[in-house]
Amino acid sequence: MSVWGAIFDWDGVVVDSSAAHERAWERLAAEVGRSLPPGFFLRSFGMKNDRAIRELLGWTHDPAELKRLGERKEELFREEIRHRPLQPLPGVRTWLERLRAAGVPCAVGSSTPRANIECVMNSLALQGLFKVIVTGEDVQKGKPDPEVFLRAASGLGVPPERCVVFEDAPVGIEAARRGGMRVVGVAGTHPPERLSGCDRVVRRLDELTVEELAAWFAPAPV
Repeated sequence: MSVWGAIFDWDGVVVDSSAAHERAWERLAAEVGRSLPPGFFLRSFGMKNDRAIRELLGWTHDPAELKRLGERKEELFREEIRHRPLQPLPGVRTWLERLRAAGVPCAVGSSTPRANIECVMNSLALQGLFKVIVTGEDVQKGKPDPEVFLRAASGLGVPPERCVVFEDAPVGIEAARRGGMRVVGVAGTHPPERLSGCDRVVRRLDELTVEELAAWFAPAPV
């Protein structure tokens, strides 16, 4: 079987965290005396916090304040998940086990802060299923720039063109494409019709087979 790598976005692909993030943004807005515009949450999903605050909310352009607000939002998120623990999305653990059994190396490539990922990963005993974790703190440019996925591919030791990215957000799909990678879209945060540009769209990761994706990288018949 040809060698290839699997790179997973985190929120909305591995864990169902959307409600907790939405509550955290609402609490942050209340703390600073602001309101969130309609559609903000879906538009911001997959973005780094500083970009969402600067470009979508327009609250500030000051780097120090952007950093403070972004960090506070993640503190509120961790408070939320302490009270209401997250669960892996249906089919995730089965799919990760299939990849491990087939010897396919896996990475996380996400805008999510490392503290959030490690907190949830440890509570769900998923840490042994990922070789590499690349987070928002590890990159200079957030999605749709491909930096986070390119770093993940490098950590796996697999060329970008032999990696499959699993994504649920348009900005992440664009990032994977710009990085020269294949993409599986996971419908949930967004409906299937919003996940254009994917090689395959699923509602659950266990709809996939290792053989199906490995065939994307098989040598062309002579």
